[in-house]
Amino acid sequence: MASIRLENVTKRFGAVTALSGVTVEINDGEFFAVLGHPGAGKTTLLRTIVGLERPEEGDVYVDGERITDVYPGDRDIAIMFQNLALYPDKSVYDNLAFPLKQAKVAKQEIDRRVNEVAGTLHIERLLKRKPGKLSGGERQRVALGRAIVRDPRALLLDEPLSALDALLRLEMRAELKRLQRELGRTVVYVTHDQVEAMSMSDRIAVLREGALQQIDVPENIYNRPANRFVAIVVGSPPMNFVPVRAHWAGASLELRHDLFSTTVADAASLQGLLADGAACQLGVRPEDVHVTAEPGIPASVYVTEPLGGETVVDLDVGGRLVKALVDPRLELVEGGTVQLQLDGSRLHLFDESGGSLLSAAGDPLFAVSVP
Repeated sequence: MASIRLENVTKRFGAVTALSGVTVEINDGEFFAVLGHPGAGKTTLLRTIVGLERPEEGDVYVDGERITDVYPGDRDIAIMFQNLALYPDKSVYDNLAFPLKQAKVAKQEIDRRVNEVAGTLHIERLLKRKPGKLSGGERQRVALGRAIVRDPRALLLDEPLSALDALLRLEMRAELKRLQRELGRTVVYVTHDQVEAMSMSDRIAVLREGALQQIDVPENIYNRPANRFVAIVVGSPPMNFVPVRAHWAGASLELRHDLFSTTVADAASLQGLLADGAACQLGVRPEDVHVTAEPGIPASVYVTEPLGGETVVDLDVGGRLVKALVDPRLELVEGGTVQLQLDGSRLHLFDESGGSLLSAAGDPLFAVSVP
């Protein structure tokens, strides 16, 4: 096992900055996810750790030892690429054995390790087959086995499940999590899928265009997003944002929208952050938007998306679309008028640009009222 640290790492490709001053510390034995859209710099971060890319600025450390200039093959870190890169002309056994043969490991030890890894991944019956005769999930296991058979200090996984169908991804998520716990290896897992990151990792780093946005445990990434970008990346459907304006009356704060207003029970934490009349944004997750028969915020049903166990409803609130998650038994007519209530204990408050979180769900309590 190993701890990994990137310290002020910057990597450029011509005029493109793939990583910009990234500092990350990954704990020994941790399942660490790196989340972001395509082009965020996730793969570059992995390639920098393993040594396939050298940063223009900053350093990489493993167990406190600087390895920035160490040859990739001497870092004892394994990487599993998105395209799997299995040898099509070799059997599963030979694919698993290849890195050990390259390292000149004794034949008897190779046989022991290959069979041990095959047993761990439940692919013993596949050892004589070639990759072309395997299913997508089986090829995934073989590629993973080839990475771990070396018994590396750390394992880097680059979007390993992206090519699989939804059911197989679900199965492999559980399998990878079990395997990491069983082996106790440090895992750095790159993904653009927030469900994978949230369900599997101990901590998540969110990247945007090479810049680090937030590092935290999944619960805090979801409940206390550092900014609007993180709030949108994590959550399905993503968080809604409604523009409001701050109005102070002494120590009392009211946030006003054309259709509703919110009063803040304890605004002391927001004094100095919001000037009187300042524009800001209320963030509310779809599960905290409730369609009700009681008087509330007027909205019209734009479109419904039945998902079986729940229905996503797009609602027109004063010309802005707001998503809500509702009971599928609730009968809604597209174009029909409904009333909404927002859960005041679950509202987030961001500055006007969305660049900073001013208040997370549950900090000050918001009381939502309609004129």
